[in-house]
Amino acid sequence: MSNYGSDFLATYGFLIVSMLLGAMLGLSLYLPLMAGQLSLASPGFYALGGYIAAILSTKVFPSTGATFSIPLLLLEMVIAGAVSGALGVLVGVPALRLRGIYLAIATIAFVEILRVLALNLEITGGAVGIFGIPQPFQTPLGYLWIVVPLLLLSMFFVYRLENIRIGRALIAIREDELAADAMGINPTYYKVLAFTLGAILAGVVGAVSAHFINTWNARQGTFDASIIYLTFVLIGGSRTVAGPVLGGMVFTALPEVLRAIADTPNLPLWLASFLRDGRLIIFGLLIVIGTIFFPQGLVTPDLFKRRDRTKKMMPTGARK
Repeated sequence: MSNYGSDFLATYGFLIVSMLLGAMLGLSLYLPLMAGQLSLASPGFYALGGYIAAILSTKVFPSTGATFSIPLLLLEMVIAGAVSGALGVLVGVPALRLRGIYLAIATIAFVEILRVLALNLEITGGAVGIFGIPQPFQTPLGYLWIVVPLLLLSMFFVYRLENIRIGRALIAIREDELAADAMGINPTYYKVLAFTLGAILAGVVGAVSAHFINTWNARQGTFDASIIYLTFVLIGGSRTVAGPVLGGMVFTALPEVLRAIADTPNLPLWLASFLRDGRLIIFGLLIVIGTIFFPQGLVTPDLFKRRDRTKKMMPTGARK
């Protein structure tokens, strides 16, 4: 690899891994949306998975070598996914009786309950959190060995899910729950299933992120995070698996881009300050503008259909 490539990866390695983690968090919100459920609980499960990994790696599996054991990291991911999934069932059964904005409010309340618990429990480190979480890799780029396969596996799973009976049932519920119920589809079962799958993915991502960030506290699962993850899906696309992946990567990188623009010489002080600190305002504006002009997000199923039609209309020689 050239020196330029090595310097680029060394400089932006942390951001690249963060973008891939953001893509998976977008998918965790996309899963309940497949059944038309506006759930904002992903940050709660993400925080829970991170706390499980942080507690296990610092108190139960203390590292004795230079790096944390990869098999133990995988074990933590499994435990975080299992606990998040079990809690997802417990929360999902009563909460998914609600619809629309009422479900969103209930899931925000769930996230706040977990945050308050984390702030007041001794095992989670209270407001300070847990520091010194051991690293399984020497550099941020090492996490690509875990994050890239996990993202590809998640994308393949969601893509396949959309094209089998379960996925078609979820889409039928999203389009018209009463009609789906009349056709013999059990809405409660499928909505809880989608909610639980999203919870498992968010918990697993949280376990990886705790090691990656090296510290974990109650700020990881807040209402702010719910809005940011919702932006990933609503602006990226809520009707195709590529939408939340693209949205998660772009909007994870956006604060760094804004920070770089804010450092531009001769920029007015108020504008530079807004670009650095007004991230949530910008995300909120994007949600409002996006839902007005792009109600299904930037990446839609029609986009792929148009591209396929264009390919078929092109002469055979021009496709090569």
